[in-house]
Amino acid sequence: MIMYSSGLYAELRELTGLDPGWRGVGGLRLATSSERVEELRRQASSAATYGLEMELLGPAATVDRLPLLNVADVRLSGWLPGDGWLEPARLGTALAAGAERLGVRIVTGTRVTGVTVEGGRVRGVVTDAGAVAADVVVNAAGAAAGHVGRLAGVDLPIVPIKHQYVVSAPLSDASTMDIPTVRDPDRIVYFRGADETGLLVGGYVRDPSPWQPEAGAPLDRARTLFEPDMAKFAESWANARHRVPELRALDIARVVHGPEAFTPDGEFLLGETPVAGFWVAAGFCVHGLAAAGGVGKVMAEWIADGTPEYDVSTMDVRRYGRYAGSRRWAGARALDGYSRYYDVVYPGQEWATARPLRRSAVWPRLGELDAALGEKAGWERVNWFGTNADLTPEAQRPKGWAGRNWSPAIAGEVAATARAAGLFDQSSFAKLDVRGRDALDLLQRLCANDVARPTGSLTYTQMLNTRGGIEADLTVTRLGESHFRLVTSTASGVRDADWIRKHALAEDFDVIVDDVTGAYGCLCLWGPRARNILQPLTDTSLAPADFKFMRAVNLFVGPVPVLAQRVTYVGELGWELYAPTEYVLTLWDLLQEAGRPHGMRPAGYRAIDSMRLEKGYRVWGSDLTTDTSPIAAGLATFVQWGKPFLGRDALLAERDAGPPPRVLRCLVLDDPGTVCLGSEPVRINGVPAGRVTSGGFGYRVGASIAYAYLPGDVPTGTPVEVGVFDRWVPAVVRQDPLYDPKMSRIRA
Repeated sequence: MIMYSSGLYAELRELTGLDPGWRGVGGLRLATSSERVEELRRQASSAATYGLEMELLGPAATVDRLPLLNVADVRLSGWLPGDGWLEPARLGTALAAGAERLGVRIVTGTRVTGVTVEGGRVRGVVTDAGAVAADVVVNAAGAAAGHVGRLAGVDLPIVPIKHQYVVSAPLSDASTMDIPTVRDPDRIVYFRGADETGLLVGGYVRDPSPWQPEAGAPLDRARTLFEPDMAKFAESWANARHRVPELRALDIARVVHGPEAFTPDGEFLLGETPVAGFWVAAGFCVHGLAAAGGVGKVMAEWIADGTPEYDVSTMDVRRYGRYAGSRRWAGARALDGYSRYYDVVYPGQEWATARPLRRSAVWPRLGELDAALGEKAGWERVNWFGTNADLTPEAQRPKGWAGRNWSPAIAGEVAATARAAGLFDQSSFAKLDVRGRDALDLLQRLCANDVARPTGSLTYTQMLNTRGGIEADLTVTRLGESHFRLVTSTASGVRDADWIRKHALAEDFDVIVDDVTGAYGCLCLWGPRARNILQPLTDTSLAPADFKFMRAVNLFVGPVPVLAQRVTYVGELGWELYAPTEYVLTLWDLLQEAGRPHGMRPAGYRAIDSMRLEKGYRVWGSDLTTDTSPIAAGLATFVQWGKPFLGRDALLAERDAGPPPRVLRCLVLDDPGTVCLGSEPVRINGVPAGRVTSGGFGYRVGASIAYAYLPGDVPTGTPVEVGVFDRWVPAVVRQDPLYDPKMSRIRA
């Protein structure tokens, strides 16, 4: 979006004759600690995957770029020649002029007092100059977007936080407008030129304050500003004076203290809200200007075509559940994120703010097993159990960042699952019930695979957009003639349910879509001893001939009613066991007692991730996105070409065009101690060829594994190199899956 914006701003200059205020002065990012040096090297590696020019400089080269700097404590810096900054007023004026030339009518000085909603759909806005009828309303109200959302009956996780910057008195140089931007994250300060001869200095304080307007609309003034709080800004100003010695003799000429819109996870908030036709484009966390043109493109495509060209799922308003409507929860998360804005964030790092929120019924047992907990979509989930740390004393910690949030318990849980069995609590799986007269017809329309199978059948499938991109990756279980249970990833439930409901409404299908995630827990029993553990607890035969792979059966485990599904995400024999929430703790205890003599161990999500990589199982949001197709992702075998489905035309065109230009391939790194974290560049014969979508260590195969989209004509066995921090690590393209390619363990 930022790259698109830079092109648009140049076009604006030609279209309007106005300067959009872009100053491409380049930018420096400083590192003064060993941890920050590591982060900078990883950022340089990631920049290469997107074709973003970034050069690492030593202290002498850094001061050559900007002689104003004190670099006595600088170890390294990153130079981004394409970086710069925007003048907001100039950009706003140019955008408005360009829009007016294309027929847009802009009305300023008009106060919005209400949003009209009828039957769950927006019908217009009410202003102090009268009502405006509209079937589409975009809430781009910045820090006031939460208030505007409430006018439409929508709770948006937009948190206005007070943010300050200052402009210094003039420096000795004639002009500072063309000096590079500087970010000094170890000292939580940034600065650039301003007002021709001064420096604009900003910072992210450790104890931020939310903006809590008094009763009434926070739109009474066109621009809300607060009194300066120089005590709170003192650290940033002192650090700026350390970095630019000339500031020590200068005063502050001007202070700007206003509200900025932040979200709980620091990402933009884009997309259609639960009120049909009421969209949001806000929560830009101080980065809105650089991406403004791209945001406009995304929103226009999304509104007009149903999906944008770019994958913006990480910014989709539907990534949140109902809990995000709580201003207390959203506020706590956003304030914590702001206070850590410039912190080094390591993979697998967990934040403690506003936790616990959503807990499975197994929660009472986790403490005694020394569970290391992570969080996703508000759910507390086990990463690993500390009681398993001694199972594999030979397990080696991965090098670098990959070994920071790691435990030998992960290797132990994989070993126990492969040798005997693992018991996994996956109650956070999002579960959707689709029922009604047209349930089958709707799912056949949306699913690329065939779900018109007998009751008790499971189908793995994707739902596609009109371009053939993957909107959802899930399993569909047919529970009855007109009743289907969809199971999708923890963070995808709201989004997937909305996708289904919108298409049901648009095409007039008679269905009901219920999110039943909290009504049912899910315990997964996987491993070669799974049948031996489970069979004594049930009267239903689990023999291979009686309970086949990809089948679902209602049975009892002891006294617990269970929907047992024979399916796996780790490549071992086993079942997903769904029970009403009130029975799940009893089910856990039964399985624990029955499994202990067989060597079964409770296990967590980090073990799952290791094993799914070995099996080549994809993850939506990294390996699979809205702009990757099943063909490119290696999932064409799960497409039922003979039936109509959304996205089929695009997929057929892609298939008939010959070999896909890019395909998802498995890589095995030569150095097993080097583990990819995602977004590392991949090159072939020294030429950039792709980037890593996901990676990790496969304990059953003893290899460091990564997946990356590479040119379609790259054969198995091709040597490649993966850029991990500042090193190019040799790797080879391998045929996946690496573990049990004949599926003999799963079908045992």
